[in-house]
Amino acid sequence: MKPLISPETLNLAAYLAAAHNTALPPAVVEKTVIHIIDTLAAVTSGARLEPGEQGIRFARSQGGEGLATVVGAGFQTTPMLAALANGMSAHADETDDSHAFSISHPGCGVVPSAVAVAQQLGRSGSDLVRAVAAGYDVGTRIVLALGPPKLNVKKSGRSTHALVSLFGAAAAAAVLYRLDERGMRHMLSYAAQSAAGVTSWVRDTNHVEKAFVFAGRPASDGVRAAALVASGCDGVDDVFSQQPNFLDAISKHVDRSQLIDGLGERFEIIRTNIKKFAVGSPAQAAIQAATNLIQANDIDLAGVLSIDITLPHDLASVVDNREMPDINCQYLVAGTLLDGAFSFLMAHDSARMQAPDVKKLMAVTRLHADPALSGQRSAELQIRTQDQGTLYDFVPAVRGTYDDPMTVVEVDAKAVDLLDPILGSGATRQFLDALWALPEAPSVDAIMQFLDERVPA
Repeated sequence: MKPLISPETLNLAAYLAAAHNTALPPAVVEKTVIHIIDTLAAVTSGARLEPGEQGIRFARSQGGEGLATVVGAGFQTTPMLAALANGMSAHADETDDSHAFSISHPGCGVVPSAVAVAQQLGRSGSDLVRAVAAGYDVGTRIVLALGPPKLNVKKSGRSTHALVSLFGAAAAAAVLYRLDERGMRHMLSYAAQSAAGVTSWVRDTNHVEKAFVFAGRPASDGVRAAALVASGCDGVDDVFSQQPNFLDAISKHVDRSQLIDGLGERFEIIRTNIKKFAVGSPAQAAIQAATNLIQANDIDLAGVLSIDITLPHDLASVVDNREMPDINCQYLVAGTLLDGAFSFLMAHDSARMQAPDVKKLMAVTRLHADPALSGQRSAELQIRTQDQGTLYDFVPAVRGTYDDPMTVVEVDAKAVDLLDPILGSGATRQFLDALWALPEAPSVDAIMQFLDERVPA
């Protein structure tokens, strides 16, 4: 007797099984390349921060044959360990992408997984692009099938960030392994058994565990799920329906139709945001408002009486006076105002948070949570001054979001800003030129080898 398999699972698995040989629309190809570039730039810069260094240290301690590059480490290791280390680096500096509809950061899990497996299997740039796009499609839809996602960091709950990265990483790896339809269903089942991650990450003061939850663990587990099936392991034919199943175990608001809603027509990578600023997502709009006011006014900071920042209530607590500079909204706004512009260096300078001029501005800064702005990536910034009156700016959709996307030129400039200090301008330009031509590249491994040779360990 054949097992009963829901049409949603069948269609999702068939989509993945065909993905390696299915042409993508040009706009989807371009957007996917953008996210691969953005993520690899984050990996490279993040390898110099504590979460990246810790991931590299762990990967080195485990040994393993040289099959996939660990960026900034000077060695290669197994795809699972490379995905873990590079994933932690990708989320280390808060510059990785985000998908608002599923409340997730897909790139930091999907791209390290896909790159590691593409290196191992000798896949082309086009293979990588198709796998990454499929990973974004699947990881986000599985979380949406659990019901409307919510982020309430004041209560215990599952981490949508971990789940999207896991299923997205597993799907991307499986596309590169070229599993058939049945294999894809079994891969999804192994991924479901690996699903973990709770919102206690918000209490991680050093960002190391958060990088592990959002990216390192799901990227590594995603590779493992696909590799297990590719090696011959079989599994449950449909982990999303019949009883017991994954979706009902996790949620009381399951909507299985979301597994395939718009599949092949609505590409979730198109709906994924690129961060213009290398900081936590909830602070993005506030920094943009600060830069807007700087450009429009010659602000007399000595005469500032108060600074009021208003963010959506579901996001404000994530960046409210946090210990780390790149997720402390009050510090980021103060530093941007003092410097006259945002910089990666300022956003990651812990010592700068204690500087007298910064502390003086932060002392008159208040962060407000507005329930009416729930679900948005917006910000209001009001600066009351002694002689210039009140300066005000409202950012309804931060630059880089689905509603206000960055241009190719802006994405390239952001990548240059992250890569130049590490690679140098010449190597940065060579690396980026190779990535922009990724759909025609015969080998992902050659591109990663170039990066490996030029990033000092």
